[in-house]
Amino acid sequence: MKTLVAGWSLRVRATVVATLVVAVALGAAAAVLTGVLRGSLVRSATDAASTRLTSAAGLLAVPAVPAFPVASASLGVSYGPEASLSAVLDPDVRVAQPGAVGQGWSQAQEGYVTLAETVATSNGPLVVHTRASLAPADQALAALRTLLIFGIPALLILVALLTWLFMSKALVPVSGITAKLADITARDLHQRVPVSDTRDEIAALARTVNATLDRLETAVGRHKRFVADAAHELRSPIATLRTRLELGERTAPELARESLTDVARLQTLAADLLLLARLDAGEPLRTEEVDLGQLATEEALRFHPQIPIFLDISSDVVVEGSPAHLTRVVTNLLGNALRHAESKITVRVTPDATLDVIDDGPGIPPEHRESVFDRFTRLDEARDRDAGGAGLGLAIARDIAVAHGGTLTVADTPETCLRLSLKPR
Repeated sequence: MKTLVAGWSLRVRATVVATLVVAVALGAAAAVLTGVLRGSLVRSATDAASTRLTSAAGLLAVPAVPAFPVASASLGVSYGPEASLSAVLDPDVRVAQPGAVGQGWSQAQEGYVTLAETVATSNGPLVVHTRASLAPADQALAALRTLLIFGIPALLILVALLTWLFMSKALVPVSGITAKLADITARDLHQRVPVSDTRDEIAALARTVNATLDRLETAVGRHKRFVADAAHELRSPIATLRTRLELGERTAPELARESLTDVARLQTLAADLLLLARLDAGEPLRTEEVDLGQLATEEALRFHPQIPIFLDISSDVVVEGSPAHLTRVVTNLLGNALRHAESKITVRVTPDATLDVIDDGPGIPPEHRESVFDRFTRLDEARDRDAGGAGLGLAIARDIAVAHGGTLTVADTPETCLRLSLKPR
């Protein structure tokens, strides 16, 4: 249940909670109201019966009242000569001699409130019985129950609807903040979320988010300037060193060749670090329509390895992306395959915009299929400086894939297969 509730939106949770609270309150109020009304109606009926009893007792106690028909315990009913009892007393009043059987009403008579009182008259003691019907009380309670049965659900529906509408209106600024943040993270940090004119918590949240974006934009700007300055400072001495080594190649060719190899590796490392820094900074990509199959074919043909490359390319596989970055991905994947392949490399592009680079090398153990994408990570078999790079190629390729909204994984196949999946146009 907790997991289910956690998956609900704030709007749904607020609506459910408000409806449940009102339902409990209305249920308790309905129970109290029904009990109070029933007690009041019963008391009213009892008061009516008591009033009749007092009136009848007063009539019987008057000496001038002629003899009334009364029930005798042994002789049955006897009548006075002047008038009958029914002409003086209403039908809900009965008079009987003490101990008369069947002339009164049982105290437990269903649907009535009954009272009895012994009155001293000129004819001797008499027992006056009165009653009041509970039918009006039952009818009133039935009407109340009908009203509650239909009224409470209708009221709960109204409460749920109003709560939903209120929460929807209250959360409109939050939706605007969310949409704007998503757009900011996808594009640039110069934009800001809208701030409402109200002084509530949502406006405070928007102001806090904008302040955070200000600090983040400043930090990213400093980072970009640092990366650009560092790249410039690295490129200049490396270029100068390479030029001097090329000039000195005549006097010490072997030493110069080894030094030039190290300088080239250093240049590549500096370029890779610069590219990773730009990807980390979230710089927007200049995208266009790219034919993934054509790009993979051109890069495979541009390679000149000693190991043959087989192509299995589907036509018209168009994706939205940066040609330079996607070219870098294909180049890195081909370079990785070349270092590990034994006899062949296969490049496959399928219609669903999936690029597979397959080699018949020793393979990647399952426990290392994620760690190979970490930066500066090389498996033990590839740690030789001449055989392996700095361990940034696959990390760069995956970052570029993620920046394009795709994935780069090691496919679960018998051969080593690095799979790039993008969104087709």
